Amino acid sequence: MFADLRPLFQIRRQIAETGAEPVVAEALERAASPAGATVFTEVFTRAARAEARAVDERRNAGVPVGPLAGVPISVKDLFDVAGAVTRAGSTVLADSAPAAADAPAIARLRSAGAVIVGHTNMTEFAFSGLGINPHFGTPGNPWDAERIPGGSSSGAAVSVADGMAAAAIGTDTGGSVRIPAAFCGLVGFKPSHGRSDLRGTVPLSTSLDSIGPIARAVADCATLYAFLTGGAVPHLRPLPAKGLRLAVPQTYVLDGLDEGVAKAFARALSILSLAGASIVEVPFAEWDGMPDLLVGGGLVAAEAYAWHRKRLETMKDRYDPRVAVRVLRGKAISAADYIDLADLRARRIAENAAAMAHYDALLMPTVACVAPKLADLADDDAYTAANTLALRNTTVGNLLDLCATTIPCQVPGDLPVGISVVCSAGSDRRCLDLAAGVEEALCSAGLGRPFIQ
Repeated sequence: MFADLRPLFQIRRQIAETGAEPVVAEALERAASPAGATVFTEVFTRAARAEARAVDERRNAGVPVGPLAGVPISVKDLFDVAGAVTRAGSTVLADSAPAAADAPAIARLRSAGAVIVGHTNMTEFAFSGLGINPHFGTPGNPWDAERIPGGSSSGAAVSVADGMAAAAIGTDTGGSVRIPAAFCGLVGFKPSHGRSDLRGTVPLSTSLDSIGPIARAVADCATLYAFLTGGAVPHLRPLPAKGLRLAVPQTYVLDGLDEGVAKAFARALSILSLAGASIVEVPFAEWDGMPDLLVGGGLVAAEAYAWHRKRLETMKDRYDPRVAVRVLRGKAISAADYIDLADLRARRIAENAAAMAHYDALLMPTVACVAPKLADLADDDAYTAANTLALRNTTVGNLLDLCATTIPCQVPGDLPVGISVVCSAGSDRRCLDLAAGVEEALCSAGLGRPFIQ
């Protein structure tokens, strides 16, 4: 499974040898297949073919091309793409005018030569970790089509796992890059808040939103992160596991793990220990109060309601009811409550930074469960329980302004499980370096992605 899916350096080499047009054409052909019907809200077929042709013409004429020249990239349907309507996975914005310009993040990818193949499906307005969308359908998980892909960047992850794009750009407010990456057997990176330009995106929470890549290897995420943040040269210096001091928090994130997740996580820790890492179990009592930051829906509900309130007054019937009810929780949060939440978050960030200072990184299961079956989430109570569990571990990174990389750690044949390498705010490059070393140790032991050579 997925044996034909290659990391970016191999795709870039193929483009140099055979041209961009065949690579982009293959991605578009997969996107047009029945499996792609719910993966994209819009495929930019004509534009993508024209961009690929232009890359080949420039290269053939001896004109320099960008480092991502011809690489097919998908983007979540909350980024502005010039000439396309930004729907954010909703019919509420369907009548909006097409974007006049690319969002800065997309413009940076284009300047590096990337070909944007389409807007990917998502949870409406990015407000759920499951990836279910009643308007455009729910993409099936590539490992088991009856299971959800995770969200909110659902189509982003599936587009990569099913070969419709070489990599994808999503957003992460409570886990929306890392959850679908983990559920779909991919790598996802959540940067520190503020590292990417969020202009030209539909916001969920201005305090927590971040832009991150989903790809097939840590090196791919590092490459995309460099361009997303305005860098000209990708950086990655993998740090071997030997000698690393890695903490495993015993509070909050290990509660109620699926048996499969618990086994995969324990196996990964054992492999890292054998590779020479010092695995330290730490209480991290600082995390006992994490739910306090989510009272009433927390900052996310308050900030989402501020953006949606006028639309909800006139178009509530066009919202996914499960999204509307979450947004409306923010209506009950007063200005004083909001300020108290922001102050409490600032204190928790400071406390956590002090606790993390003794370790190179934290390790935790990315999600406490494997991807549940869509049919099991028809009931609202089941949906809410699954969504809460899916978001629990990843939300820690957003609330405490950490950066984190999720890496597949399951044995071949099992449903995907992700292990997260979590680092302090601002240490994004080091987080990717550490994750690359962890990835190497796990892949050498046969865990993770069978298509990484």
